[in-house]
Amino acid sequence: MELAGLTTEKRNTKSLQLDQMSSLEILKLMNEEDKKVALAIEAILPQVDLAVNKVFHSLSLGGRLFYVGAGTSGRLGVMDASECPPTFMTSPDLIQAVMAGGEQAFFKAIEGSEDEEDQAILDLKAKSFTKKDVVIGITASGRTPYPIGAVKYAKELGAYTISLSSNKESVISKYADCNIEVIVGPEVLTGSTRLKAASAHKMILNMISTATMVKLGKVYENLMVDVHASNYKLRERAKRNIMEITNVTYEEAGEVLQQTNYEVKPAIVMIKGDVSLSVARKAIVENNGYVRNAIKSLSS
Repeated sequence: MELAGLTTEKRNTKSLQLDQMSSLEILKLMNEEDKKVALAIEAILPQVDLAVNKVFHSLSLGGRLFYVGAGTSGRLGVMDASECPPTFMTSPDLIQAVMAGGEQAFFKAIEGSEDEEDQAILDLKAKSFTKKDVVIGITASGRTPYPIGAVKYAKELGAYTISLSSNKESVISKYADCNIEVIVGPEVLTGSTRLKAASAHKMILNMISTATMVKLGKVYENLMVDVHASNYKLRERAKRNIMEITNVTYEEAGEVLQQTNYEVKPAIVMIKGDVSLSVARKAIVENNGYVRNAIKSLSS
């Protein structure tokens, strides 16, 4: 499909007089249009669910997840990938972003880099990409060569591939195993997919990474228990989490966390199971990092 025929390139009839509107009128219109994003995602949740389960399966077997995109799409991948290590104490290698133009393109647009399909292949090869890994190619238009090249290459290797776009029957969807096409409609500012399309894509990437980490045992109840408590705020959050889960005092939570070097999982198991740090760590390892199962194993 030609660029002009894409939904993401069409004119929004509600904003034809955008240049004549007051600032409040512009904001109200943008707000109304943004309300459509969550509903558009709701319509394609089965595809997102499939993506989560495939990513979980791959990561469980030692694979990695790669977000690949150009421009805004690439930046969204960088943001989500960079938040996983501090939030879930994952290795920076587990979820990675590969962006057209390299790291410098995050801060300053590098024109033309998105058109280099072969460069995406070289960039994945530089990451030692294998068939155990998963690629999510992100492109609002669905026709950007860079992520398409990544998806094609990954599929040739036998890796699982996911596409994320905002147009029906996108070009990239032809090459992916799982096609997520979230249709948010024409943008308030014609063709500016950093608006609704980008909002939808950010929400979906958040969903995929968060749901995957929950399934990997990085969460107990609805609390982060694999958080990397590397600063004051996170250390305080670790204490609050311990208090919420085990009903100990602030002081007691701090004492146990001192023993675990502020690792939350062993602290929970120590208190809940009334065991030593070494026993708690052993139980966590034997139960593949799942805190709830580790606690149960100590009482059985």
